[in-house]
Amino acid sequence: MTLNAPRFRRLVAASLIPLMLAACATTGKKGADTAYVARDVETLYAAAKDRLDRNQPKLAAALFDEVERQHPYSPWARRAQLMSAFSYYAAADYNKAIDSARRFLEIHPGNKDAPYAYYLIGLSYYEQISDVERDQKITLQAKTALEEIAKRFPGTEYASDAKLKLDLVEDHLAGKEMEIGRYYERSGKWIAATIKFQNVVENYQTTSHTPEALYRLVESNLSLGLQGEAKKYAAVLGANYPGNKWYERAYRLMQKYAPDATAS
Repeated sequence: MTLNAPRFRRLVAASLIPLMLAACATTGKKGADTAYVARDVETLYAAAKDRLDRNQPKLAAALFDEVERQHPYSPWARRAQLMSAFSYYAAADYNKAIDSARRFLEIHPGNKDAPYAYYLIGLSYYEQISDVERDQKITLQAKTALEEIAKRFPGTEYASDAKLKLDLVEDHLAGKEMEIGRYYERSGKWIAATIKFQNVVENYQTTSHTPEALYRLVESNLSLGLQGEAKKYAAVLGANYPGNKWYERAYRLMQKYAPDATAS
């Protein structure tokens, strides 16, 4: 998934500017700043920030981790933990980004930067959402993380962005249900298909899959000989999506296989 770049930069800037203060120094020889040797905390943190500025997030993450390892009781360690999480995220190492952000929250649950740590966790799951033909475990984890952001920090820009992303997450989950439902239909497992399509209508009704789900319920109920149920779903489809292609198909299907139910 690709984040909206300007929006993301604003969110990052708002949260990380305080963490980057006093981190403007750079080091000398190439590779010297990545060696795990004892250094004062300011120099080590500056070396990590320098690597991040030079678009070397994996090296930056390792150096931010080293800040915490060498100077665990320094105020810089707290800054480095969150910067490490961001660096792993920038390097697309999402599992380590999640681990780093969670460690920050375990140690500093009430810190003013906690909302950003939660946001990084949500983003890291969100970036891993696969297509609907694959297992949706990550999608469910993204949903849980994004919902937590919206619940914990209402009214913030993090919550607003999380809510927007939740729409796509819901669409992915509904798409998976539709894919399984269509498979059951092709296999003649009409009851199993009906359950999947009902789940979309009941739990993902604001997604783009709802009109097709209603049509498939008409289709599967007709195949089960339940003309009354088929009529009910056709009526819901017509009332909510008049002129939609799925309603037109449902109407033709009812006319062909249940004309008495249509006329009644």
